[in-house]
Amino acid sequence: MKQRQLFDTNDDNEPKKYTGKIESPIYEPKNKKPHVLELYDQQKAKRLINEIKESNVSDDEKKFLIRAAFRHIIFNYEKIADYYSHSSKEMQNLMEKSALVIIDFEKAIQLNYVKMCDSIKQQYLEEYGNDE
Repeated sequence: MKQRQLFDTNDDNEPKKYTGKIESPIYEPKNKKPHVLELYDQQKAKRLINEIKESNVSDDEKKFLIRAAFRHIIFNYEKIADYYSHSSKEMQNLMEKSALVIIDFEKAIQLNYVKMCDSIKQQYLEEYGNDE
């Protein structure tokens, strides 16, 4: 099987300086637990929800659009990691189940967060082969 070039070349026909190597970041939590309201920004979602509520669309459409508006909440994962490190075991477990943090690779597999990753890896290997 012919190997495809994974990365584009620059104008001089030399490979760009990218790597296919992926390493999980190691995060060192801060010594201070942030306030829970610092973990996310919901300003855009709130504005959109207010606009939806004031609209003339049907009640069912409003319910749908309001639920969809929650995807505009921005999470600060650095502060979430800090919060996690200073939280109770129960809170940590719930945060892990919500995939706000992934601490244990085996638990990520158990909760099916890695399933898609394995599928993508298999597809990649079928298309590009294994360079290892």
